[in-house]
Amino acid sequence: MLRLNSAFVLCALAGLGSALNVIGPSGDLHVVNAELAPDGTSRSTVVVNGQFPGPVIRGVKGDRFSLNVIDELHDDTMLQSTSIHWHGLFQHGTNYADGPSFVTQCPIARNHSFLYDFEVPDQAGSFWYHSHLSVQYCDGLRGALVVYDGEDGVNDPHRALYDVDDETTIITLADCPPQSLRSSMCPLETYRFRIISISCDPNFIFSIDGHNLTLIETDGENITPITVNAVDVFAGQRYSAVLEATQPVGNYWVRAQPNINQFTDFANGVNSAILRYEGAEMAEPTTSSPPDLVPVSEAALHPLEAPGAPGRPFPGGADVVLNMEVGFDPVTQLFSINNNSFFPPTVPVLLQILRLLPTGSVFGLPLNRSVEINLFGGSAPGSPHPFHLHGHTFDVVKTWDSDTFNFVDPVRRDVTPVFAGNLTTLRFNTDNPGPWFLHCHIDFHLDAGHAEDVPDVQFTENVPESWKELCPIYDRVPDDQL
Repeated sequence: MLRLNSAFVLCALAGLGSALNVIGPSGDLHVVNAELAPDGTSRSTVVVNGQFPGPVIRGVKGDRFSLNVIDELHDDTMLQSTSIHWHGLFQHGTNYADGPSFVTQCPIARNHSFLYDFEVPDQAGSFWYHSHLSVQYCDGLRGALVVYDGEDGVNDPHRALYDVDDETTIITLADCPPQSLRSSMCPLETYRFRIISISCDPNFIFSIDGHNLTLIETDGENITPITVNAVDVFAGQRYSAVLEATQPVGNYWVRAQPNINQFTDFANGVNSAILRYEGAEMAEPTTSSPPDLVPVSEAALHPLEAPGAPGRPFPGGADVVLNMEVGFDPVTQLFSINNNSFFPPTVPVLLQILRLLPTGSVFGLPLNRSVEINLFGGSAPGSPHPFHLHGHTFDVVKTWDSDTFNFVDPVRRDVTPVFAGNLTTLRFNTDNPGPWFLHCHIDFHLDAGHAEDVPDVQFTENVPESWKELCPIYDRVPDDQL
């Protein structure tokens, strides 16, 4: 048996025995205020079903998800409305269920509910869910969402590489509290750990002393297996890593080193968890990181299926090319793209067909075309900026850690970092009509205007009556209850 005892940033290994809460693909999500201690000091939080992180939502490829979000918030020192984004799910034909407030919906007012009803016909992998209203998810509304490729992953092309893959092998990383977390594992077996960053800001270098990790998935996309001893995990990113329990029986440190915080080392068990083999004594490990610990380069990751970026194989070879530079105004404290800050409209873009966003914040894209986005890091503070595109995955043809363009088999994912003074280049096809958000996943930057809406010219969906009622209800909410 292997046991994990966490500290500080290893916020949730879903495997808490009787405390484990798993729902899906249908269920109720009660959004409530709860007195918890996410930073070691008791405070009011915004959480699902009274817990942080929220319950694991699970389903199987092809499932219909029916998730009823019930707003029971009451703390008038915090936002009392909400909305939820299902991070990484394409929402083909159900753009209205994507979740970002004022882009695809009005927020859910307190004492009201909204049923997010959508299908996941062609995706499997590691995803997550979180509030998408202002910076509310930083107050706790976040959790893991896993879609298996058939029951017990029977259709997963990597299924032969691991023995166990369930809610007990989900690890979430966040800026959050010390906890005691446990999972069970038998020596000589192999386990698929789903490493999900639900972070509000920091990124992490994740490693396990004495063990290599074989990466098989990035952000819901299968990749060619690659064995590493560490991996950088940025806010919003997900990795699946196969671990073989073949080391001598003992205790081993699990490490997640953040790039920011006053605690960036591992003193006194901070930023750490314990990997304990069955038969090992109940003691802290004496292991150390190997001297050759090097996070894998993003440029070394390659998709398993249908590799190759859309468009022609050279820079600028897409049907549409957009250049975007990250900026920051020290006077207004606003982030920007091409000197335009994002201000959420009062009526959702989906409802207004893209008319209300300020000039420069909307890029209208033709349907079924290849798009290249060159993201220049500029000199804006807070680097790196992990950019996320809703409704799509993209091919990172020029990663943050390489000067070489790759159009043959670049990594495919939905979050990638942009570093100050550097260039990251993305390619994707406009094959999913609707208004879609492109933004930095450090929510303080998004809320300050570091965002873009990426709409297709047309969309084909029928919104439910309950969606149409969200804005009239929200518009009647008094200011002190928003």
